[in-house]
Amino acid sequence: MEEKTFAERLINWYTERKRDLPWRKTKDPYPVWLSEIILQQTRVDQGLPYWEQFMEAFPTITDLANAPEEKVLRLWQGLGYYSRARNLHTTAKYVNEELGGIFPSTFSEIIKLKGVGPYTAAAIASICFDLPEPVVDGNVFRFASRYFGVHADISKSASRKIFESVLKKEISEENPGSFNQAMMEYGATTCAPSPKCEECEFSNSCYAFAKGVQKSLPVKTGKIKVKIRHFNYVVLKHGDNFFLNERIEKDVWSGLYDFFLLDGVFDEEVVLKKTNQNLGLKNPIIIEISEPLLHVLSHQKIYARFYLMTISNKDAEMVIQKTNLRSFSVEEVLNLPKPKLIVNYLKRVGIK
Repeated sequence: MEEKTFAERLINWYTERKRDLPWRKTKDPYPVWLSEIILQQTRVDQGLPYWEQFMEAFPTITDLANAPEEKVLRLWQGLGYYSRARNLHTTAKYVNEELGGIFPSTFSEIIKLKGVGPYTAAAIASICFDLPEPVVDGNVFRFASRYFGVHADISKSASRKIFESVLKKEISEENPGSFNQAMMEYGATTCAPSPKCEECEFSNSCYAFAKGVQKSLPVKTGKIKVKIRHFNYVVLKHGDNFFLNERIEKDVWSGLYDFFLLDGVFDEEVVLKKTNQNLGLKNPIIIEISEPLLHVLSHQKIYARFYLMTISNKDAEMVIQKTNLRSFSVEEVLNLPKPKLIVNYLKRVGIK
């Protein structure tokens, strides 16, 4: 009996063990594309509820294209990397308006879409259109480097081509979508950062297992430098309303809403002095100053403090005249797209 190829063994494993995920039950590129964008930088268990919310709110790409950006960002709230949501919306509009609502069906056209890179384009092309384009993401880098013994440094962009070349020789021509999903699934579950070699289907033919170098593969020398920031949020309350503004600068959370912000390392006295200088407040009443709250992003650590103040009618008028801050009711605040940091603070003070 002829020995099965790596692709055949892998697809057999995937058929028997794959996780039951809704976007795996269709070849329609819209839900598959949506899942791939959501799962960039996001775990499956975290991303699944968001995918379900988006599919319920926008059942078709035309529904997504016609939605206001604010609603798209509101549904995305908590996922981070908000440029993904904007690119998603932009691409939906492009497909709907320029392509008649028909998603492109070739790798070269898919990769031109905003927010779609080589990995996402290969995933859609293989899963939805049966094109033998190998995917390479973090899970695939890990599994392929260990199994095939690829020592190329994955922190260097040129290494992707090396991995793609290896996988092009292995990918199933008959079932490329299942092959790609299996590579990702195996890297996420069995060949994880701490590999489960004792239950691995491929340990008898794995380079890393044979050499005992599982922990040193994949090779990754580049390190991300984490920036430390201090956000001092001034939470202005007038009656039952709160003052927020839209972040428009090229920084984290652009397009989302937050409170008046002083970015820097300041003590309480300096924060209050700068607040009065910037906002022209006369009689603010300080209700509470929070302890520093740590919020971790991929490249930044943010230590945030919230200064909750009530202001008078006169001060409220001054704030509206001098700044871009706007007054919102509690219900309106809850419906605004906000960073997770702001959502967490609002829950802490009983606004959910």
